[in-house]
Amino acid sequence: MPSADAAPKTLRLLQAIAGGKQGGAEAFFVRLCGALARAGIEQRALVRRGRPWAKDIVASGVPVVELPFGGVFDVTTRRRLGRQIDGFAPNVVLTWMSRATGFCPRPSERRRYIHVARLGGYYDLKYYRRCDHLIGNTMDLVRYMRTNGWPAERTHYLPNFVDASPLPPVSREALSTPMNARVVLALGRLHRNKGFDVLIRALERLPGVILWLGGEGTERGALETLARELGVVDRVRWLGWRNDVGALMAAADAFTCPSRREPLGNVVIEAWAQGVPVVAAASVGPAALIASGETGLLVPVDDAEALAGSLATLLDHPELAARLRAAGQSAYEARFTEAAVIAQYRAFFEKVVAQGPCAASPG
Repeated sequence: MPSADAAPKTLRLLQAIAGGKQGGAEAFFVRLCGALARAGIEQRALVRRGRPWAKDIVASGVPVVELPFGGVFDVTTRRRLGRQIDGFAPNVVLTWMSRATGFCPRPSERRRYIHVARLGGYYDLKYYRRCDHLIGNTMDLVRYMRTNGWPAERTHYLPNFVDASPLPPVSREALSTPMNARVVLALGRLHRNKGFDVLIRALERLPGVILWLGGEGTERGALETLARELGVVDRVRWLGWRNDVGALMAAADAFTCPSRREPLGNVVIEAWAQGVPVVAAASVGPAALIASGETGLLVPVDDAEALAGSLATLLDHPELAARLRAAGQSAYEARFTEAAVIAQYRAFFEKVVAQGPCAASPG
């Protein structure tokens, strides 16, 4: 067990997440582990038992330890997490969301490290009181943290990056889609916040357009019922969760994000990276990303008519689509590439390690 004097001089990062089997945060956790490994940062990843994406982290060269991350009666996770900290001796522990953060033991003279938590949503900050620093992946999240009592010097904006690797277009025939059909793609958890019911109502106003809807969730049955009631069920392809987003993007004519609530809008960045023009509802994340009329088109939240109108405009005007596509790719290359984001993460880690632990936590 390392002593305080044996604290590492170079960056050693332990990351912990108690995430689900699928989801945006989990996908970015995998990407970030791999990218930091490629940047030469030594890591260990602690994940909830039985997560299918853990194998992708191992493949990137990062050791993975599975823990229960259970409920209030889980007495083993905190103890085992502490043992991982003792054995690995990180100088930064990065916990994702509240559950992993809550299981993280307090630093001490024996366990010296900087505790950082990453938030991807507007979570209750009472769960993060023992952290030294908080990361938000949007500026609005950082504003939320500061408004609720966190000092500016301990709240940090670090954006996501996406995988921009080009893939051959998915076969339209395999998705029962005519080659000459106009295709709109949408991706995400099938939840009311994502606004896919609004998109299906918009589809009713877009004759002949095919909707590829990738994702699963509790709203699937209700969305299928709505599509049948509106007479558009034959123009919706229910794709489920997909690992070939680049291939879907390459075969689509437009991408849409109709979310009622979307703190980030990671899918917008993915569409930019893949060169697909975007129409999005003006929820917080997409509205912060998109300059409407320049890098995409924004419409009011919960407005099926406006969504249909902007999608029709985009599909009917190839020159507009080409302009938005080029501007979106430029925005991605300027701000959201792996190299740009990892440089920010590295600078952040080096800064907080040099500063040392904070004297007291807010609240």
